[in-house]
Amino acid sequence: MKKFLLVCAVFAAGFLFSNSAKAQAPKIGYFDEQSALVLFPGINKIDTLINSYRLDSLQEEYKWTLTDFQRRDSIFKKDSATMPAKAREMATREIMQLRYKLVNWQQYQQQMEEAKYEQLLAPYKQKIFEAVQAVVAEQKYTILLKAETISPYMQPPLLDNVTIRVAMKLKLPLPKEVEDAWKAAGGTVAGSAAPAKPAAKPKG
Repeated sequence: MKKFLLVCAVFAAGFLFSNSAKAQAPKIGYFDEQSALVLFPGINKIDTLINSYRLDSLQEEYKWTLTDFQRRDSIFKKDSATMPAKAREMATREIMQLRYKLVNWQQYQQQMEEAKYEQLLAPYKQKIFEAVQAVVAEQKYTILLKAETISPYMQPPLLDNVTIRVAMKLKLPLPKEVEDAWKAAGGTVAGSAAPAKPAAKPKG
């Protein structure tokens, strides 16, 4: 009898745990920031702005740095013998810093361009961040994955594609094939007509 009761208790506990696990199953969405960014109208102008920054700012900075290095190096070669030790040490350090910057200019330029690029993207990313937060709250997602972390052998539900939901919330234009696939999966698109109801059959 005791053995029977123990088996029943274990079965009941397992059943309750199974139901609890199902009730607490996380809702998972997936998101691709780059795919959302390219949907913003006019975002391509960033490439033009980066090119202007390279030509108008960085090239001028390189010319100024080169001129400053040559001037300081010339003065140092002429006056270093009569300089006080402290002044000679400071001048040497400044020249070495300028030389290092010139020798590693390509790396410096790349870092500056990347920083400028992120600065220009910041307003777009802020809008995306706010839209993602809103979508996650509305849809009650408990886990949000990066799209690239999902195996290519899996096809997650299209309706859990947070990128599409964010684009619609921000009123960004979606490709027609994406809209069609979204509707086919049961999703709704703002401004789209609701499916027509079948006409009521006449009585009699």
